[in-house]
Amino acid sequence: KGKVGVINVQCRTFMLPILENPFHAMETAIAKMRTETSVIVVDVHGETTSEKIALARFLDGKVSAVLGTHTHVQTADEQIFPGGTAFLCDAGMCGPVNSIIGRAVEPIVQRFMSNLPAQFPVATGEVRLRGALVEIDEGTGRALRISRVDEAAATTSGETQSTAALENEYKNEQEND
Repeated sequence: KGKVGVINVQCRTFMLPILENPFHAMETAIAKMRTETSVIVVDVHGETTSEKIALARFLDGKVSAVLGTHTHVQTADEQIFPGGTAFLCDAGMCGPVNSIIGRAVEPIVQRFMSNLPAQFPVATGEVRLRGALVEIDEGTGRALRISRVDEAAATTSGETQSTAALENEYKNEQEND
């Protein structure tokens, strides 16, 4: 109904390029956004769970939700911290299930075994939508509920789709526009 502020911040551990310290950057960004809305969602893009959790704990009570991204693997640690901030360490990816972070399995396994460069084509097969659903009190900006989303991708007709079918559907829509 009302305005929702979204802040994307990148962690530093194992991430390139190394950007400004996210803890300090968030204080400035939140203060600026708070003048527009009490509902603030933070996308924490990072490799390590410890850094995402530390940043989320630092932001508890200052933002409505902290949702991690980057690793492609949905975590099962959704919770609301004491200050009213919803948290999920990684929302997961939207993409093919029979994959390694969305890519074909065999080339990635071979890359780890051989240490030789390789191309990683997008995997095919069943597609899932993963993420989080957060209910937030617009007046206070505090999270009321958080739940993980993990659903089979479907077309407008409600049928489950594979990556190949979804790609074809997208191409057809583009041609008809």
